[in-house]
Amino acid sequence: MSDKGFIYFVSDVHLGAPALKNNRERELLFARWLDEIKDNVAELYLMGDIFDFWYEYKKVAPRGFTRILGRIADLTDKGIPVHFFTGNHDVWVFDYLAKETGVIVHREQFVTEIRGKKFFLAHGDGLDASDKGYLFLKKIFTSKTLQWMFSRIHPNLAFALAHKWSASSRLSKNDYEGDFMVVQDGMYKFAADFLKTTPVDYFVMGHRHRLANEKMNDNTRFVLLGDWIQTYSYGVFDGEKFELKIYKG
Repeated sequence: MSDKGFIYFVSDVHLGAPALKNNRERELLFARWLDEIKDNVAELYLMGDIFDFWYEYKKVAPRGFTRILGRIADLTDKGIPVHFFTGNHDVWVFDYLAKETGVIVHREQFVTEIRGKKFFLAHGDGLDASDKGYLFLKKIFTSKTLQWMFSRIHPNLAFALAHKWSASSRLSKNDYEGDFMVVQDGMYKFAADFLKTTPVDYFVMGHRHRLANEKMNDNTRFVLLGDWIQTYSYGVFDGEKFELKIYKG
């Protein structure tokens, strides 16, 4: 990774979400943002749920998203590392995305050093120990046996079922509004427990569709990246400080 340029983080774009009516506009806006950062990005972290649904068959990949896939491939062709975290909506990434676009796929959270600072990076799903329902669903989603069985379904039916499921999700109900106390959130509590044994400068996550840049102690901040549904937000690290920004388009 180059010491020049900026490190960008973005999450929860939910491209192609059946519950939303402005998918084309949001895709064009996200493509424009990728165009605008391409000359000063040193590394890009796509922190999960970039696609509202993604499933790769052995010989079939999801239709659409060519603008975004092309721009990501342009970045990796220039030698810019692009990290793709699987989220709870696009967990079924296998080998196509990495081979075609050059992204580095991450299926689990991990700690890494970026310009001398220690980052804990994750989409965030599965870290809230109190969310028993989702923890059970995640076991289903990541089951190799059930993935094999799902792959036996014709893609037309499989995608129709997935889109119907997604259309009834929190996105359709605007279930990301209302009061939000970050220090009471299960992901924040996970970070606080993690800090007891491992020092971290920045916890950076998505999943919640909320914005937060909370000071945990003198050395640590807890960051939630928001989304590209209501906030159109992203994170940027210049080697000294981490900022959350809103993209105006």
